Amino acid sequence: MVLNHMWPDEVTGGYVGVDVFFVISGFLITSHLLKELNASGSIRLKSFYARRVRRLLPAAFLVLAVSLICSLVWLPFSRWVTTAQEVLASTLYAENWLLAAKSIDYSASTATATVAQHYWSLSVEEQFYLVWPLLLVALFALAARLHVSSRRMIWIGVSAVTVLGFLASAVVTVLSPEQAYFVTPVRAWEFGAGALVSLTMGQRRARPLSATVLSLGGFAMIWGAALFFGKETAFPGWLAVVPVLGTVLVLVAGSDDRFAPLRTTLSWPPIQYLGNISYSLYLWHWPFIVMAPYALSRPLENSDRILIVVAAVILAGLTKSFVEDRGQTSSYLSHSPRRTFSAMAVATALIAVLAVTQIQATDFKNAEAKQASAAAALQPCHGPMALLPGADCPDRFGPSVTPVTGGDNAPTPVECVIPDGDESRRDCDFSAGVAGADVVWLVGDSHAQHWQSAVFKVARERQWIVKTAYLGGCPLVTAHFQGFDGAGRDQGHARKCMSWAKSITDTVVAERPAAVFTSSFAREQAVDDGSGKPPFDQFTAALRVTWKNWTDAGANVYVLADPPLNKAVRSPDCTLLHAGVPADCAVERNLAQPADPLVAGVEGAANGNVVLLDFTDYFCSPEKCYTVVGGVDVYYDANHLNHEYAELLAPMVLDRIS
Repeated sequence: MVLNHMWPDEVTGGYVGVDVFFVISGFLITSHLLKELNASGSIRLKSFYARRVRRLLPAAFLVLAVSLICSLVWLPFSRWVTTAQEVLASTLYAENWLLAAKSIDYSASTATATVAQHYWSLSVEEQFYLVWPLLLVALFALAARLHVSSRRMIWIGVSAVTVLGFLASAVVTVLSPEQAYFVTPVRAWEFGAGALVSLTMGQRRARPLSATVLSLGGFAMIWGAALFFGKETAFPGWLAVVPVLGTVLVLVAGSDDRFAPLRTTLSWPPIQYLGNISYSLYLWHWPFIVMAPYALSRPLENSDRILIVVAAVILAGLTKSFVEDRGQTSSYLSHSPRRTFSAMAVATALIAVLAVTQIQATDFKNAEAKQASAAAALQPCHGPMALLPGADCPDRFGPSVTPVTGGDNAPTPVECVIPDGDESRRDCDFSAGVAGADVVWLVGDSHAQHWQSAVFKVARERQWIVKTAYLGGCPLVTAHFQGFDGAGRDQGHARKCMSWAKSITDTVVAERPAAVFTSSFAREQAVDDGSGKPPFDQFTAALRVTWKNWTDAGANVYVLADPPLNKAVRSPDCTLLHAGVPADCAVERNLAQPADPLVAGVEGAANGNVVLLDFTDYFCSPEKCYTVVGGVDVYYDANHLNHEYAELLAPMVLDRIS
């Protein structure tokens, strides 16, 4: 896992290390609990949980606290709130559920990783530790009640968990792949696989030849997955069988000294040392990866990554000796479970205080930024005005007056209400009570939403009633939608999108508005109309069908061309890493603004009521496209416009539709 995080392009499937870890955890903890069950007929749950706390939490909480403090020093304040939220979630061992919840939001999915993101796997493990002893005790008691073998009853119960968990993994990975990676039930079968090895093998050992074959086969499967799986692999899903089965084979073979090459490798002192400090190494390496680019003010190079590994190993060794080991052997903590749980509660409260303090500090910095932005807005070369024809602006692409401040990038004004409980919609009345005010719609995905500030400002000027409808990653087309960011990756979202798109399209037609503003991240969306034509042509044709439905209903359709690409052509953190000279992040115009189906759709529509609003000239010079223009950040995150920059384009929108 560490290698995958350090060199993701080389060890593309290194994330399967998590699956290996879950199987081994299931094997070890089940073996331990079965011994206690068989010996005493019960499990001392308080003692078990207290031992887990003393084993895992001291090092985990130390790294979280240090990471939180260091983030105040090195990370831009726009990252403080998200960092604090995820540190707090990790402290409560709920980070995986927070990331799963964020994965539903296609805007949030573009956010940069935090120093605590890697705690998602530890959260899954802790949830397993919480539930698994209770399951085994319940199965043991059920066996006694039914007068059957306890081992057989436990084997049946664990097998059921494993089979159901695998089916859940296969189904959820198809329907909602982003969530599937994080949620605990989808991962439960991997712990169950390790538990079944413990239940099946007992004290038996594989024969020497069998152990050799199993070990070689198991390691081949694990390394094969690590080297050949990648970002496009539908994972975990059924493909997780490869690393899981590989780990099972290694466990069945046993850590046996009869296989000389394996014995020699595992007995090598550096390997043993890394295994000894592996937990702390996992904790420390990721915060280094996240914060080092900001501390260095540049992207990481290979030499930096090597130094990070060395530093993480050193810190992990110190943490193992002075925190992990002492936490487990502390006579004060081990005196009683109550003391252990009390210490855990105090440590949790301290980290919560640090997290809340960081959030409050963000509020203070945001207030400062707003004041600076208000003062800068009075200048004639502020934001896109620096690119107005004939503007005399000496440093059009210089540093940002205030970095993107985070928070809600598309704030909802008080004039907006949710109609009929539909969370995808808002009705916003900017008419000031004027009778017969025009009704205008703004519809599409998050790339329609990031134009909201501009449209709302125009609406106040024109006294419109604006109705919005957004669904992330979803184009408003009638053709079969195959998916966002890769066809077929999320079939559940694709089905939801098609249903929503039809509903919104029909609603707009029925309401016969004066105008419809629309946009989408069309370059990352795939449709299939069954014609066999090139995908780009299919998409443009599908867009024209939707637009014609609206113009036939009497609306003028204003198509907002997508702004230049960001993450696809540069690091999304480029501006922050080159804050002094953001022009270093400039990209050739033809690369940053490739063909857009929205533009092509309008150009081939032959419909005078469909109008293209293309503001590329306010993001780019004739040669290059920039991330800061007129002292204002263009982008909010990897591919969405900064709400302030979009709002500053309102006069240009008003001019084009007048």
